[in-house]
Amino acid sequence: MPDAPVLGAGKTVKLDEAAFSERFQGPLVHQTVRAEQAARRRGTAATKTRGMVSGGGAKPWRQKGTGRARAGSPIWTGGGIAFGPKPRSYTFKVNRKERRAALRSALSLHAERESIGIINTASFKEPKTSHASAMLENWDQPRPTLVALVPQERAAALSFRNLAGVAVKNAEDVGVADLVGAASLLLSNEALASLTARVRAGSS
Repeated sequence: MPDAPVLGAGKTVKLDEAAFSERFQGPLVHQTVRAEQAARRRGTAATKTRGMVSGGGAKPWRQKGTGRARAGSPIWTGGGIAFGPKPRSYTFKVNRKERRAALRSALSLHAERESIGIINTASFKEPKTSHASAMLENWDQPRPTLVALVPQERAAALSFRNLAGVAVKNAEDVGVADLVGAASLLLSNEALASLTARVRAGSS
């Protein structure tokens, strides 16, 4: 059964085997990361067509006698764009069972690499960045580091959020892209329970 060290406590916590011992499924993880990133795209890019710009309808000047080049109904710089982008949604669906399996794969990869740490947020009575920094330095894991907490652990979140190479997220909002993009993962006990419950729901 995989385990993870509790930072500053000299002990380890056993990780749920169903959630942290899954074989890595690369194609499924890749598909889920693509879906998460696509869902974040605003899809607001737009250009005007020929019919939406002024001009471009009548011949701009007569055919002969002006000394200028012949011009019919041109598309000049600043004019309409043929087949340009229009506002659209980039989202595509990955079903719930696949998302959970991908999340288990990403968590299991961290467990296999021993890049998961547990913190006791009770030590953060108030925000203290120096305390958070010392924890990470003593842990000696590569960054970027993802710190997953629950909303009640605000003091700890404020302590970690200004550190370079550290991202703080609500455990409920942690996605596969967040996990695979992090070199190390730091969880509170409550965040660990939350993530475990999320991925176990579809493991049977």
